[in-house]
Amino acid sequence: MEKINKRKIFNDPVLGFVSISDELLFDIIEHPYFQRLRRISQTGLSYYVYPGSTHSRFLHALGCINLMQITHKVLKDKGVKISKEEERASLIAILLHDIGHGPFSHALESTLLEGIHHEKLSITFMKLFNEEFNNELSLAIDIFLNKYPRKFFHQLISSQIDLDRLDYLKRDSFFTGVSEGNVNSERIITMMNVVNDELVIDGKGIYSIEKYLTSRMFMYWQVYFHKTSVTAEIYLIEALKRAKQLVKKGKNVPSSDVLQYFLEKSDFVEINKMDLEKFAQLDDSDVISALKLWQSHEDKTLSLLSQFIIQRKLPLSLIISEPISNEKVQQIKNEVKKLYSIEDAGYFVHQKELSVLAYNDTKDPIKLLLKNGKILELQKADNQVLVKDLRKKITRYHLCIPREISGVK
Repeated sequence: MEKINKRKIFNDPVLGFVSISDELLFDIIEHPYFQRLRRISQTGLSYYVYPGSTHSRFLHALGCINLMQITHKVLKDKGVKISKEEERASLIAILLHDIGHGPFSHALESTLLEGIHHEKLSITFMKLFNEEFNNELSLAIDIFLNKYPRKFFHQLISSQIDLDRLDYLKRDSFFTGVSEGNVNSERIITMMNVVNDELVIDGKGIYSIEKYLTSRMFMYWQVYFHKTSVTAEIYLIEALKRAKQLVKKGKNVPSSDVLQYFLEKSDFVEINKMDLEKFAQLDDSDVISALKLWQSHEDKTLSLLSQFIIQRKLPLSLIISEPISNEKVQQIKNEVKKLYSIEDAGYFVHQKELSVLAYNDTKDPIKLLLKNGKILELQKADNQVLVKDLRKKITRYHLCIPREISGVK
């Protein structure tokens, strides 16, 4: 049998060449469950606004590996002891941190698997891989779950300044063309250090951290919370909810076998092996193919929602500083019921709160390592410029209604 070369180099358009030299990492990347991430959009339906934003979760995961490899070198050069086992485990943990995402990533969070967050699915997949690869992922799982005593490994994967964020901000900025989100991830990584097994930032990196926090805030308002892409994702969710409701009533709602499985099943209190196997076959294409079919479905609500998404005939979308009253929302719904001759206008009229807190100083705050060896929380630094304002939550309200309805400005 021909031996497979498991030392690979991927060409990442954002971060450059990503080297994979560990055989276990290669085997995980080659696994069909991981390859599915090639068919999962990183930023949901944001390409309805930013046409270049078609990158995948697969590419993001590889980028995170690259940043983790750079971080290992930086920390070891600063005298932080990292064993080969810890290196491999942290690379596996960052590689698999998003494997639980379903079609269109956050857009369908808890819709197809009601009440199940993607992180729960990620750890379930990791445990499955651990069985398949002779318990070689045990340390990676402990790191992912923050059960490993050396806390900084988990912080590199999940914290207010983790490698996940450093990759997706730079990557999403690149593919959307929104330059405000372009963070200098390598600069920030070179400022990372470890004290008492916790992640800290060298004090001279404070302004790079402030720039990173503001970039994240701007990316939320310009990309992740863009009024049009939020509307597209709401309608996508509503279309699937309507499809599930119709299936529950015994109506014929054509779709692929794997999507049909999740349209028919509602009880996901405990994820069984069949759920996981089906989920591992589900991707964006199943949903898009179904929506194309549903455009001509006999149910008018499902048909309209599907048409609006596929043909990008989206309703009026607004970001407003104060919510409109419940009475006004109900008035609009009554108009929509007459307009479309439907019973429930709630599928088409939505008001949603959007909030961004750029920096949470009460939850795992970012810590600075000063020249004198003292550790100081970011918000307490004398020379911080923006952190005071970044600690304030900004709340806006997203409203979407059919364009034919008048009276809302």
